[in-house]
Amino acid sequence: MSGDGKGGKPAVDVDVLVAASEGGARQAKGMAGRIIVIIAFAWSAFQLYSASGLPYLMAEVTGLNLVLNNLQTRRVHLAFALVLAMLAYPLFRSSPRERVPWYDWGLALLGAISTMYLFWFNREIGERAGLPTTADLVIATIGIASVGIAVYRALGLPLVVVASVFMLYVFFGNASWLPDAIQWAGASFNKAMWHYWMQTEGVFGVALGVSASLIFLFVLFGALLERAGAGNYFIKLAFALLGHLRGGPAKAAVVASALSGLYSGSSIANVVTTGTFTIPLMKRTGFKPEKAGAIEVASSTNGQLTPPVMGAAAFLIAEFTGVAYPDLILHALLPALVSYIALVYIVHLEALKLDLKGLKRPTPLGSVAQRLAGVLFGFIAMAALAAIVYFGLGWVKRALPQFTLLSATLLFLAAYLALLWVAARHPDLPEDDPNNPVELPRPRDVAVTGLYFILPIIVLIWCIMLERMSPQLAAYWATICMIAIVLTQRPLKAFMRGTSGYGAAIRLGIIDFAVGMINGARNMIGIGVATAAAGIIVGTVSLTGAHQVVGEFVEFLSGGNLLLMLFFVAVMSLILGMGLPTTANYIVVSSLMAPVIVSVGAESGLLVPLVAVHLFVFYFGILADDTPPVGLAAFAAAAISGGDPIRTGVQGFTYDIRTALLPFIFIFNTELLLIDVGPVRAIFVFVVATLAMLVFAAATQGYFLARNRWWETLALLLVALTLLRPGFWLDQIQPPFEEYPGVQVGEIAAAAPPDDTLRLVVRGPDFDNIGEITQLSIHVPLGPAGESGVDRLQAGGLTVMETDGMAVLEEPLPGTRFFTQFQTFDFYADEPVLIETVKLPAERMPKEIFYIPALVLFGLVWLAQRRRQTVPAFWGKPHDREIPARS
Repeated sequence: MSGDGKGGKPAVDVDVLVAASEGGARQAKGMAGRIIVIIAFAWSAFQLYSASGLPYLMAEVTGLNLVLNNLQTRRVHLAFALVLAMLAYPLFRSSPRERVPWYDWGLALLGAISTMYLFWFNREIGERAGLPTTADLVIATIGIASVGIAVYRALGLPLVVVASVFMLYVFFGNASWLPDAIQWAGASFNKAMWHYWMQTEGVFGVALGVSASLIFLFVLFGALLERAGAGNYFIKLAFALLGHLRGGPAKAAVVASALSGLYSGSSIANVVTTGTFTIPLMKRTGFKPEKAGAIEVASSTNGQLTPPVMGAAAFLIAEFTGVAYPDLILHALLPALVSYIALVYIVHLEALKLDLKGLKRPTPLGSVAQRLAGVLFGFIAMAALAAIVYFGLGWVKRALPQFTLLSATLLFLAAYLALLWVAARHPDLPEDDPNNPVELPRPRDVAVTGLYFILPIIVLIWCIMLERMSPQLAAYWATICMIAIVLTQRPLKAFMRGTSGYGAAIRLGIIDFAVGMINGARNMIGIGVATAAAGIIVGTVSLTGAHQVVGEFVEFLSGGNLLLMLFFVAVMSLILGMGLPTTANYIVVSSLMAPVIVSVGAESGLLVPLVAVHLFVFYFGILADDTPPVGLAAFAAAAISGGDPIRTGVQGFTYDIRTALLPFIFIFNTELLLIDVGPVRAIFVFVVATLAMLVFAAATQGYFLARNRWWETLALLLVALTLLRPGFWLDQIQPPFEEYPGVQVGEIAAAAPPDDTLRLVVRGPDFDNIGEITQLSIHVPLGPAGESGVDRLQAGGLTVMETDGMAVLEEPLPGTRFFTQFQTFDFYADEPVLIETVKLPAERMPKEIFYIPALVLFGLVWLAQRRRQTVPAFWGKPHDREIPARS
């Protein structure tokens, strides 16, 4: 139990809340409970088996074909998810929690049959090629209904409603009562069911494939890490480091949620697990319930934006954008770091305004010089460890490439045993009760007890970033390392401490392993059925072209204004993301809203890398978790804090305004995503972006060194925006491009450097609106130099013919680079589709010149507030005192 309710009673049973949000609200007893546990364990074992090389080895030994292809794996994956959803989640509020009623067994059986039918009759279905039999239609109908029921059980009504609306649009999109702008031809029942269930365009599409091949392994890895004790370790470490500062528990909550976000797939789970400890402590240090809950909500929702997992959506983003997973991690890293640093600063400002103190420290930490020396030593130690791993394994890989895996395994074992021996010299970390007086431990005493938890994370990052393994294989090896730690940490600690009870320690290790495997599967139920339901949405979009309708609507509302277009897309992403888990959230908003930015932006001359577009809609979809009236994370936090959920959500969103600013900035300034940025430039961008976000936080919170006056807030906003996008002011003085007539495109392309890119404006008749002319901006990649301009354009995907002094384009063939994008043009109208303008980058002054007036203005604000300052802004000495428990 945790949280303070009225009358001194607990506000919520956290165990129930955790169960309801992640693994299923039903905790069945007896034989039913054992069956659920066995199925969950079998699901995790199946996913590990599929990801390993064992199927190939067994096929060689036994001669049997035991290797499943990706489509077969998806079907088995969904079968497990449907069965567990029916058994682990009650259908109605009145349904029993401690037993499984007969109708749930029946629904579980129907769900399994509907998926395994596809598994067993795979060859026959492939031969029918779009001509379903009656049995196919019955199975598809049962399967779609099973997915809907499973989603309702595990995730509630919102996603069911969204998917149902899309399905209704498929069947009734040609109804006369619909506006002409959104009508389409409609589909028969046979065509729709085949599209949704019998092929890979619907339920068994890319989203479910990523869930089966990647997401499960990362969720399992996180469940094992949590079961091993890493969650408690990260929370304790954050409090030991930050708890003594002003508003220390709130700052520790931010850091702990960031660390949990490294492996957590749910903002709600993050709120519940870390908030159970952090929210009561924040309240005891002086934060109101709504603000304590809001800080935890903002911290946990930001955890979904933090690489490498990003709420399990990182793999989907990589798949949908075609960006390599390691590159995606790099692109998403800087905005996540900057956002978290700004949130810590916001908490600091709140503590200053309330004049809050920190928790009691065990002993004085020494002088500032001693503390700085300790920080420097820790930094050097971590850098040395990273250098040993990087250069040591790198040297072994070059010198003895055939022994790299063996060398890495031996190095992992050596590091694990050494760090475990250090941990065994200290007592294990207890789980404190936040409602009792808490005395902070020394950071070193906490750090040494769990440094070995970082090893599997190092293995994961090493495999992905340096070995360039597939994310699936990297997650597999990291999970294997985590399993080894879970099984051995207790008995090895007992041996190193020289204590008895090895048998009990071994049994506890096996129990931890089994529970971790079971928890991993139960945590995947919601994600598995969500990606299946999201496949219905993606399938509808591919069948009907619904994103074009949404794009036309947004273009009409914005009137062609880029900022208004982005604002409407952001609002619609917030609305679409309400009540949805992270993975389904991203699939919905990316399917509908990402093409809007691409198409409408191209018409207005905005060309943005696809990964920036997808991160834009992903950010706003995630912010729906703390946005009223749904705000699931806000409701979870309010249940713990005893505060009002709506006020908690509103306050959380005000803290997240800085996160909402970042997508608008990196759409126009892709340096924030480290796109085409070198290491030195990356450091410079990070420093400037961090300073800008701190200034923006001070503006939005109305407090810097003292409470802001209105002109100071405006000045700080101006400074922040200038630091984040100095190119805006440069564009007002000097145009970014020099424009040339389209007819010169051939000679310009011929003279361009090797592997250059040309920016072109293409103009022609609108295919959907007869008699109207439309235009698009495109980037055309050019191959190596030495060829003619026409040949280089042809290599980039454009077939250009010079006719009557115009550069006329021929219709691109299906499968070529611009085929989909150019479908907006009518190539058979009287007027030709032509290249109207070639835009070359203009020679301009450095945009960084505008940092100078921005920093001068910032200095003026600092001087103005320095005279009014009454509380030390950063280095003031907070009063150490024990904070009594609340009665």
